[in-house]
Amino acid sequence: MQLQRLLSYTRKAVDEYSMIQEGDHIAVGISGGKDSLTLLYALHGLKRFYPQKFELSAVTVDLGFENFNLEPIQNLCKELEVPYKVVKSDIYDILFHVRQESNPCSLCAKMRKGALNEAVKEMGCNKVAYAHHKDDIIETMLLSLIFEGRFYSFSPKTYLDRMDLTVIRPMMFVDEMEVIGFRNKYSLPVVKGKCPVDGHTKRQYAKELLRELNKEHPGTKERMFHAILTGNIKGWPERIISRR
Repeated sequence: MQLQRLLSYTRKAVDEYSMIQEGDHIAVGISGGKDSLTLLYALHGLKRFYPQKFELSAVTVDLGFENFNLEPIQNLCKELEVPYKVVKSDIYDILFHVRQESNPCSLCAKMRKGALNEAVKEMGCNKVAYAHHKDDIIETMLLSLIFEGRFYSFSPKTYLDRMDLTVIRPMMFVDEMEVIGFRNKYSLPVVKGKCPVDGHTKRQYAKELLRELNKEHPGTKERMFHAILTGNIKGWPERIISRR
């Protein structure tokens, strides 16, 4: 995927769900993986020409994995002239050594987002961008249907009143395969700590299920995504579609 295509998808999401306003200071949550680095490129590129001017920063919550070297990301942020902050944490140690969690994903996500949001507020940002793409949104819907019995997926834009912080997801129209292509084309400096439960989660199950469904019935993924966009899910903002 070319950068221009990524910027087109990002602009579409930002415009249709009013994600960015004049004077915003947006922090990109950088995990070190392909998705968050692609998002960094997307918002950095958008910042150059978007009519509503905004500031951009980046932040990583270091979970405490061994051999988690963030220097390549620090160098990238320096190259892009994006301020970058690393927040040290003991999340890995708490989950796997102190609590010895057998199913740590939910608690890990909660602790990681809590640490990230606090850091974002300390940096003076009013918005934080998460790198969820189209596949993430559909997989979340599948997980909700299968394990919770409800039609739901996370919203493109969410205001956290307790934190006075808005979460945005500018890559919601980007397919994961296109993110992989972008990573390879632009040689993104992916740095990822190896979690012991990677590949053995409900999220991985949903990912594989979606892949099989789309293989057996081509177009399934797009139809599911359309159902989400038009499904009047509680908490989703109104979608503004340009008639131009």
